[in-house]
Amino acid sequence: MEEKKEKKNTTLKSIIGGDILANDFFRRQMGLLVLIMVLVLFYIHNRYACQQQMIEVSQLKERLTDVKYNALTRSSELMERSRQSRIEEYIETKGSDLETSTQPPYLIED
Repeated sequence: MEEKKEKKNTTLKSIIGGDILANDFFRRQMGLLVLIMVLVLFYIHNRYACQQQMIEVSQLKERLTDVKYNALTRSSELMERSRQSRIEEYIETKGSDLETSTQPPYLIED
């Protein structure tokens, strides 16, 4: 009779008040409930950590793209400055008497 009475006393007030946790069923299943809560917390932590890593990966990809474009820009500037015609113009503006060789280079053999 007491078991039937306990089942009838399961009301919203007993659930909110925490009286339902004193029920025999919950006392027997306490280990399982604790395990489920630990797994839920582990799942939430893993998801949060994964999202943080995905954000970091996207930021690093964006940074890598910026660095690649920067390197390409520097490389093209270097090519432009080291072109023979630009070097000849620079030498002329400095007033040097250096001139471009009219003879092709030749190989010295041992």
